[in-house]
Amino acid sequence: MTQPPSQQPPQGGFGAPQEPPPGSPQPPQGPPPAQPGYGYPQAPGQPPGQAPGYGYPQQPGQAPGPYGQQPGPYAQQPGPYGQQPGPYGQQPGPYGQQPGYGYPQQQYPGAPAPGGPGGGSSKRKPALVIGAAAAALLVIGGGIFLATSGGDDDKKPIAKESGDAEPSTSPSVNEGSGDGDGEGRGTGDDLNAGRKAGEAKVLWLQKNDIDLPRNGADVYGPWVVGDTIVKGMYRSVSGYSVADGKQKWTLKLPADLCAAPAQTADNGKIVIGVKNGTTDKADCADLQMIDLDTGKAGWKKSIKKNGTWDFLSDISLAISGDTVTVGRTGNSNAYRVSDGKELFGKPSGNCQPFAFAGGAKLIAASNCRTGDVDNPQHQIQELDPATGKPRWTYQPKRGWEIDRVYSVNPLVVSLKKDKEWSVLSLKQNGTLRSGIVSDKGDKFAPDCGSAFAIFGKSLDGCTGVAADANTFYMATAPDSSGTARTNKVVAFDLNTGKPKWKAAAPAERTVKPLRMEGGNVLLYVESGYEKGGGIATLAPTGGAPRMLLRHPASTAEIENDFYNSKIVYAGGRSFIASGRVSARNDKEELETKTMMAFGN
Repeated sequence: MTQPPSQQPPQGGFGAPQEPPPGSPQPPQGPPPAQPGYGYPQAPGQPPGQAPGYGYPQQPGQAPGPYGQQPGPYAQQPGPYGQQPGPYGQQPGPYGQQPGYGYPQQQYPGAPAPGGPGGGSSKRKPALVIGAAAAALLVIGGGIFLATSGGDDDKKPIAKESGDAEPSTSPSVNEGSGDGDGEGRGTGDDLNAGRKAGEAKVLWLQKNDIDLPRNGADVYGPWVVGDTIVKGMYRSVSGYSVADGKQKWTLKLPADLCAAPAQTADNGKIVIGVKNGTTDKADCADLQMIDLDTGKAGWKKSIKKNGTWDFLSDISLAISGDTVTVGRTGNSNAYRVSDGKELFGKPSGNCQPFAFAGGAKLIAASNCRTGDVDNPQHQIQELDPATGKPRWTYQPKRGWEIDRVYSVNPLVVSLKKDKEWSVLSLKQNGTLRSGIVSDKGDKFAPDCGSAFAIFGKSLDGCTGVAADANTFYMATAPDSSGTARTNKVVAFDLNTGKPKWKAAAPAERTVKPLRMEGGNVLLYVESGYEKGGGIATLAPTGGAPRMLLRHPASTAEIENDFYNSKIVYAGGRSFIASGRVSARNDKEELETKTMMAFGN
């Protein structure tokens, strides 16, 4: 189908490679690339050179160098760029032919490998959402090929025997005030005893105080609301003082916490998902509003089911303005955060939203009826948060699936198709702005998903990416070819899709964008062996990162030991929280460090 000029992508954009013309020289095949860690292409800490495992396989009979056949200069208008029809106008046929629950049918990057989530020798995998074995990506010419990393048994959360005890109301907090009462690396050590000039203080360190089920539990959040930092796990949501880490409030839940949005409403209120029972058959079917400033519970209601085939085993939540959306297989609902009133439900037509991204705008990803589950038709829309009516609709080419939303304003979207990956940006009216085109050899894999959430995944919440009005920033996968790992941040012009500049991380360090901060890119500088992490900014013109907060080298071992760590920076303080808590036994479970704070 001929595309209108407004929908034509730039030459050489992301997407499926085309066969070279007859008689053309074959592109060279290279050696298998290293599989670096740090949460981008695979679980951080994984030794370089480890072969990719569970996930998207290499093309049969083809050298993985790198990641399949190189299209070279022969790509001719590849990628997911398709024409933009009106809302919901699609091919007839039974909806998606999807038997049973769980959209989509094929496995997503970030799904757990057999035996547990992927990982490396270290427990730390920085992320804003729960870290997953992310996908390694390489842009060559106009095409991208993808291969996932393998699992690593020594990073798998360890199952334990445990009861169903209620959570404690008094967490273990070790304050690093310099007076010798902090725990540090061993009992009685002062967390700030080894702090050097120019390094931040350890404000506090928490240990787990909740008796968890045998397989442990995911951590939701943390969210910072005023002077309170909040996280949820298992059957409770708790708020702590940002200054000293002491618990301010705890809200006990009747069953497991099973879903939460990446961000709160502007007034600090949030809506979480809670299971509707405590048995294995319970669904993630109840919504609970909470004021995170006070810890008080607001309205609670069950999600309205849209027919017999509405499965609530896995849901994803997103908040935009005063609206919280509930996405899942082939169905959706939206409620008002303030009072719980249902605003809109499943739309009419052939295309049904399955996930949303929130924030400044409400973005919906939908799957359309095709009658062929192996060749899906997706679309992306901006919705009016109050009514659910689409403001515009964009459809990628058939077969391309909307995977993530890296930014809602400006809109930058990740798509995938089999072993290919594409990133495109859209204009305010939903027409194509550009397809991101990287230099040959650069590898990327933003950290997005949960190793334990396969079907009910969210669209937003990725780290390793950031965007302002005209530029998209993405960190490369670490380069382990030298004596120490390092990487860089690449800035792409959103109007052309081409790289503008590249900024190297500090020597022997790696960095990842978290978000924009005052016109600059906010970065997390990864901790390493005897090197503390920290928070830095990068100017929109590039250059060298400027450190805002330098974490002490003396506590690098602790910082590096958080499992699936989530990084938050607010009010001049940085917080590191585990993304999942599990241990071999009850005693070890209560010694697990769960959250740490740094400040000046």
